[in-house]
Amino acid sequence: MASFRRPGVPARLAPLLEQFGHASERLLARLSLPVRDSGNGTEVGNAPMTDAEYLWEPVPGCWSVRRHSDGPGPRATLLSGRGAWGRDTAPAPHPEPPPFTTIAWRLSHLTEMLTLRADHTDGSRSLTREEFETPGDAAGAVAAYERAAAAWRGVLLRADEVALDTVGYSAYPYGSDPEDLFIDTVWWVNQEVLHHGAEIALLRDLYTHTLPRPSA
Repeated sequence: MASFRRPGVPARLAPLLEQFGHASERLLARLSLPVRDSGNGTEVGNAPMTDAEYLWEPVPGCWSVRRHSDGPGPRATLLSGRGAWGRDTAPAPHPEPPPFTTIAWRLSHLTEMLTLRADHTDGSRSLTREEFETPGDAAGAVAAYERAAAAWRGVLLRADEVALDTVGYSAYPYGSDPEDLFIDTVWWVNQEVLHHGAEIALLRDLYTHTLPRPSA
């Protein structure tokens, strides 16, 4: 396991930076490597995610990532983002009960969140959801998440004590960031990566168990 500790990082930020680094590393390993850490240091086999799995809809009415030319899915009113593909969405109030979302949807959501938050913290502060481009294939989605995680980690490495106590240091417009201390935003981002990463891992397990088993 890699170490994400860096000299000069504020003491209260260091464990959050470490947590984010490990969570992202484990998610990327779960999605793309031939082996992964089982959680106790033991390596287990792990097939890289396929396009079919990335877009798998385990129940009727899923929200997913779709071609703009095909239009939004059930109960969605638009496909968010530019390019050939977009993510199912609808303006508030959102549908109830919330639609079940695919690996593609969840991974796109995480990648967009990290990309835009990095931009609105230590970038142009202008990037919008409409400008975000969602990949339509598994390899592209994994690479996009890796870039987004690196961008957010770079923001954290440049944050000092003053930044952590600054309200609105992140101006990300799709959350409460403009009203929050930056240290609280950092904590929230970690929770998003942890819980969506766990959901994606579970969906991978479910997909594996839906595949036909070879005859004995």
